[in-house]
Amino acid sequence: MNNNELETIIGLEVHVELSTESKAFCRCSTKFGAPPNTQVCPVCLGLPGGLPVLNKKALEYAILAGLALNCQIAPSSRFDRKNYFYPDMPNAYQISQADHPVARNGYIDVNVNGHTRRIRINRVHLEEDAGKMIHSGDDIVAASSSLVDLNRAGVPLIEIVSEPDIRSPEEARQYLTQLKTILEYIGVSDCKMEEGSLRCDANLSIRPRGSTELGVKTEIKNMNSFRAVFRGLSFEEKRQRRALLSGQRIRQETRHWDEAQGLTVGMRTKEEVDDYRYFPEPNLPPVVIDSGWIKKIKASLPELPSAKIRRFIDDYDLPGYDAEVLTSSRPLADFFDECVQLFPDPKAVSNWIMSEVLRLLNVEGKEIQATPLKPKHVAKLLQLMQTGTISGRIAKDVFEETFHHGRDPEQIVNERGLVQISDAAELDSLVTQVVAENPNAVEDYRQGKDKALAFLVGQVMKVTRGKANPQLVNKLLKEKL
Repeated sequence: MNNNELETIIGLEVHVELSTESKAFCRCSTKFGAPPNTQVCPVCLGLPGGLPVLNKKALEYAILAGLALNCQIAPSSRFDRKNYFYPDMPNAYQISQADHPVARNGYIDVNVNGHTRRIRINRVHLEEDAGKMIHSGDDIVAASSSLVDLNRAGVPLIEIVSEPDIRSPEEARQYLTQLKTILEYIGVSDCKMEEGSLRCDANLSIRPRGSTELGVKTEIKNMNSFRAVFRGLSFEEKRQRRALLSGQRIRQETRHWDEAQGLTVGMRTKEEVDDYRYFPEPNLPPVVIDSGWIKKIKASLPELPSAKIRRFIDDYDLPGYDAEVLTSSRPLADFFDECVQLFPDPKAVSNWIMSEVLRLLNVEGKEIQATPLKPKHVAKLLQLMQTGTISGRIAKDVFEETFHHGRDPEQIVNERGLVQISDAAELDSLVTQVVAENPNAVEDYRQGKDKALAFLVGQVMKVTRGKANPQLVNKLLKEKL
C-alpha cells in the first residue's frame, strides 16, 4: 500500500460561546476580561441549593444557529448531566444535551480548489461552558501547577458536531471559515478564538481508500486559530500515514497541539469510550419548542453568506472571487451594498474596497466597523475620480486621511489644492518641457520602446505633483512624439 491509497477522515467538534448578557442557567454576567472569580454565584459555583434556570435567549440563539446551518429543529429537547471530575467543573458534572439536542441533520457547503463539497452536521446542542484553567509554564503538558478561574463556568455554548465528511486539513479550514462567517452573520457569537469564544477539537483517522470502515482516530486539542487547526491536522495526517505505511499501530488517544514546536504530543490514551454516565438533569424540565416560535426565529434570519454571494454575482455582475471576498464578513458586505446605493458602479466600488479599503484594514488589523470610514466617503471619492476632479494617485493619498480620520474627501481636496489639472494648454507647455529635457527617452520611444512613454508620463506627473490628468498627458505626449 502506498500513500495515494490512503484516505484522510476528519470530523470537527466546534464549541461556540453565545453572546448572551448572562450565563446559561443563572444571572451572572458573561462579560469577557473581568478579574478572576468575580462573575460567579451559587449556581455556577456548584454550591448546595443553587438551582439552574434556562436562559431563553441562549435557547433562541441555539435555534437560530440550527436554522442557519440547515438543521431540523427538534419540537422538544432535554438537558442531561454529563458526569466527570475536573477542577474547572465545580459541580463535577456539565449540563449538556446527550440524546435530545436542539437541532440535527444540517450541512454546510464548502468550496475547495473550485469544487463544492457538502459537509454534514450531525447535531447542534446547547450546554454550559467549564471554567478556565491557567497553567504555569507554557502549556498543560509541561505545567507544574494550575489556577482556576470560574468566570467562564456556566457561559452558554452550542456544540456543533460534524459528520466525518472532511477529507483534508484544507477542507477543515474552509468548513471552519464558513461556519464562523455564518455565526457572525446571525449575531449569536463574536467567534473570537483568541478569547475562547470559538474552540475546535478535531478527530482524525486514516483508512484505505474505498473502505467504509473508519480507522483508529486521535483527538487533537488546543488548536486556537484556523492556522493552528490547519497545521495541527496536517502534522497529524502525515504522522498517521507514516506510521501506517511503516506497519505501526495507531493508538486511540487525545493529543495536544504544540504551536511552538509545530507538532502534536500525546496527552492520554483513549482506548475505551468515555463513560459520562449521562442521565436527565432533574432540575430542568424538558424544553418544548413551539412551532410558531421557530417560524418567528426563522423569519429573523438575515441574508446568509451563500445567498449574498449569489446576489452579488447575479445583481451586481461581480466575479465570484469578488463576491466571496466582499461577503467574508457581514459588516463588509453591508458596507459594499451601501456604497453601491450611493455610487451605482458595483465593479468600481468592489475594486476600490478590495484594493485600498482591505489593504488599510489589514495594516491596521481592524474590521471595517471599527474605523471612521463610511460608505459616503468611498462614494464621494469615486465620484471625484469619475468626474476627473482628482487622479487615481491623488485619490489614494486623500483616502488615507479619510480612512484614518473620517474626513470628507472633497473637503481634503479643496483644502490642499489637489484638483486635477485638465487644462490642455497648461499641460501642453509642461509636456513640451519634459520632452525637451529627456531626449534619450524620446529616442527610445521612437525606436519602439513603449516603456519610455510611461517614463515621460511619470515625469509630467512628478512636475505637477500628481495633479495632471494622466489620460490627457498620454494624448499630448503621443502627439508631440
